[in-house]
Amino acid sequence: MAVEKDKVVAFHYSLRLDSGELFDATTTHKPLVILVGHDQVIPGLEKAIMGMKVGDKKDGTIAAQDAYGFINEKLVKAFPRKLIPQSIALYIGRILRVKKKNGQQVNVVVKSYSETEVVLDSNHPLAGKNLNFKTKIVDIRDATPMELQSGSAH
Repeated sequence: MAVEKDKVVAFHYSLRLDSGELFDATTTHKPLVILVGHDQVIPGLEKAIMGMKVGDKKDGTIAAQDAYGFINEKLVKAFPRKLIPQSIALYIGRILRVKKKNGQQVNVVVKSYSETEVVLDSNHPLAGKNLNFKTKIVDIRDATPMELQSGSAH
């Protein structure tokens, strides 16, 4: 049996930045279990495992557009400093959790700040970055009707 849409796949993986920094890995715990074709992992990783069989290993690179996308400059915005409480110490790279107008909470990164203004970036931290992966397929099975209906592995 090979990895294809609507199969439940268990696999180990590691993702590294071009710098070699480890971003994420399952190698120290249980494998990731997904329902293929239902947007449960980044597109490039799902595409990379297609056609693999139990025991297969693969190394490769996922281009930014198939990972977390390109940097969207519209998501980098300046705000008045007074909107952030003085009790919050600012530094470049600090992650803040903010509430959008619709009530949704998102993480933003402080790109720069002054006494009057703070520039915040709500792009994913890995936007614009390629990811280098290693993966090994551990198990493949047919999805149950309930998994297909819910769109996720159980």
